[in-house]
Amino acid sequence: MPSASRSTTPVGIDMDVIEGRYAELDDHTVSFETFKQDLDVAPYFRGLPGDACTCLHLGYVTAGQITFRWPDHEETYVEGDAYVAPPGHRPLIAAGTSTVEFSPTADLQEVMATIGRNIEAMAATS
Repeated sequence: MPSASRSTTPVGIDMDVIEGRYAELDDHTVSFETFKQDLDVAPYFRGLPGDACTCLHLGYVTAGQITFRWPDHEETYVEGDAYVAPPGHRPLIAAGTSTVEFSPTADLQEVMATIGRNIEAMAATS
């Protein structure tokens, strides 16, 4: 049975706003993410259907606070909370937040590719 931990999973993303560590476990990816600054992720989802995340996430907040926004409601989770975030969300994340999330790898790869393109586009206009 595959496993991963924050301490043994290599850093995949290290930016001013986030450090992300990602490990594939069969057909799911576990993400260990720490947010260094307040972050509204919505601009990074531009180009996805509805300009929102199309991936399901099962997660746990190890520190801080994350709010998921959908067109008809929002839900906030704090340290110690487990959550299910269905597709169609746009997160707001407080500085100092750390999460562990499990997501279907194929769906997550599509979202991450869009985020990567948006980061490149934002950097080119800065």
